[in-house]
Amino acid sequence: MGIIIRQSIKGTIATYIGTLIGAFTTFFILTKYLTQEEIGLTRVLLDAATLLAGLSQLGTNSSAMRYYPYFKDDTHRDHGFFFWTLTIPLLGFMIFGLLFILFKGTVFSVFQAKSPLFVQYYPFVFPLGFFLLYTSVFETNANVLMRIVVPRFIREVAIRVLLLAAYLLYAFRYLSLDGFVMAFCGVYGLATILNIIYLFSINRISLHPEPKHISKSLRNDYLFYTAFLITAALGNVLTPTLSTFFVSAKLGLDTTGIFAIALYVSALVEIPYRSLGAISRPQISQAVKEGDFATANQLSKNVSLHQLMAGSAIFFLLWINIDLFFALLPNGTNYLMAKSVIFILCLSKLLYSTLAVGTAVLDYSKVFYFSLIFTFLLTIATIFLNATLIPIWGMNGSALANLLAYMIYFTALLLLIYRKLGTSPFSTPQLKVMAIVFALFVANYVWTLTLSPLMAHLPCSHKVIQLCDALLRTGILGSIGIVAIYKMHISEPVNELLRKAIQFIKRK
Repeated sequence: MGIIIRQSIKGTIATYIGTLIGAFTTFFILTKYLTQEEIGLTRVLLDAATLLAGLSQLGTNSSAMRYYPYFKDDTHRDHGFFFWTLTIPLLGFMIFGLLFILFKGTVFSVFQAKSPLFVQYYPFVFPLGFFLLYTSVFETNANVLMRIVVPRFIREVAIRVLLLAAYLLYAFRYLSLDGFVMAFCGVYGLATILNIIYLFSINRISLHPEPKHISKSLRNDYLFYTAFLITAALGNVLTPTLSTFFVSAKLGLDTTGIFAIALYVSALVEIPYRSLGAISRPQISQAVKEGDFATANQLSKNVSLHQLMAGSAIFFLLWINIDLFFALLPNGTNYLMAKSVIFILCLSKLLYSTLAVGTAVLDYSKVFYFSLIFTFLLTIATIFLNATLIPIWGMNGSALANLLAYMIYFTALLLLIYRKLGTSPFSTPQLKVMAIVFALFVANYVWTLTLSPLMAHLPCSHKVIQLCDALLRTGILGSIGIVAIYKMHISEPVNELLRKAIQFIKRK
């Protein structure tokens, strides 16, 4: 357990360092030095490559976690397990890479009118997809060996630092656009090489397969599980990238660049779930394996409640400071139209991160295959709603399509899980949290109508007034929210943290 805790702590630190670097790069470098079209190009290239990489895995990342215990053997160097984790994705890349080539004409016809720059640089999807694929594969291999820190540092910190360097080289015209796109892909290629070097330095990797070690039952079980994962991946990998593709095809890369900034901002809402989900899923898996659905149910409720609290706090703080954000953002007026998009996407991210833990019970149960049906439902709903709403409301329509698709998906899926397994992420304390958050949003609205106009008459510059107004609202309304959470006894762990904070302040 000691190594798990140490690796988890170090990995979390790397994640937050990477988040800070990524936020700085996105909000203060990209918006200052890149055009909206160029930002949109990097986003759609990355999403297309992510789609290619995700499909090419053929479920390797999940199956490696599931089947490594059947191969684990220090004496025989894991019976050449890692040979299979490297060759199966290569087969997948050849298959789906060929499909991406065969459907190139269709892609060009869809994007040529509004996003010709993506069509021009479409060939770069292939090397970028290959690098993303094997960066992920090597990271998974390190994870099964309980060595998560270095791969996570490479993904969260090294890649972002190198991307920042590439952006700056392009910003100061040391690179042409062609050179920048090559450097952009090269960053992920270098990350792949670093992961290869680290993985083989562990001295546990053997690329000599032992087919005799694979029994017939194990092979059949793997093939069934992998077939399920491949099918599920069509929805799980495609759905998160659909909005980018629809916006690029129907509205152009300029709009995609603005939409990308909104996506980056809204992603902050789900950051707490990365830790909460990683911690809780193994516990839920163990409870489901033992048939202890009461424990699984309680874990789902606890994680969902605390993610709702943390995600709502981030959402609220983002929203009451949104005007200040655009004022500080380089060329912020060019991105103001994303304001309402950010609000809708934050709601979507909050909904997803709050309820996603509830689906984990189904994933680890014997009826896991039911999730496939609802994955297709989510994908179809996302496609239909984007196609319907973007022509009417543009970027707002795409954001709304995401929100509505998740509402349909979780309503249907969580109802099935409750009827089949008797578990649910919903709880009464969540209603209290939503009531507090709603009251705070109303209070913020009243503040902007009454107090903000009064502050505008102060003998200071507009930006200084805006900063003071934002700080006052954050301090006062944030404090009211914290007091309400504490007095209503919504969460004892949170109350305990607040009591310790109060005692620490008093000692000072």
